[in-house]
Amino acid sequence: MHLEQLATYGTAGRDPRGRVVSVAHLAIAPGLPEPVAGTDAADVAWVPAAAVLSGEMELAFDHRRIVTDGVESARTKLEYSALATAFCGEVFTIAELQQVYEAVWGTELDTRNFYRKIQAVKGFIVPAGSARRTTGGRPARLYRAGPKTVLSPPLIRPAPSTTDEDTREEEE
Repeated sequence: MHLEQLATYGTAGRDPRGRVVSVAHLAIAPGLPEPVAGTDAADVAWVPAAAVLSGEMELAFDHRRIVTDGVESARTKLEYSALATAFCGEVFTIAELQQVYEAVWGTELDTRNFYRKIQAVKGFIVPAGSARRTTGGRPARLYRAGPKTVLSPPLIRPAPSTTDEDTREEEE
């Protein structure tokens, strides 16, 4: 599991009950346990980040901003670190690794470009020495996480298309 302090939020008036300072943490891990409700959060549950980011789900106070900051931080971490391999099995295909990037970045990636970029980062993934049949075609090669934890060159996520930006502006 990866855990780090994300940010401190303390703007006056962010909570109508009084001055509150919140320290947000970012935890990135596969298979997190179900959340447990506290005294003032009876309806606690995991929800898709897209529902929060789009405004489909309303959150209290400035919590949407905190979630937005956390998602952006996680997306950036995948560009520069080998964290994505933690969401794959011990051995995985490049297509499975690509699915992690697509889920976190919220965009489809070109398979050939992704394969080329992954292979360019020496030590990010290493061959596992066998193959797995995932479709009726040729068996996919298997890999495991390599020793490298910082990606150089980084895997820069694609910029949103102009139509995506226009849609976001209309939603706000």
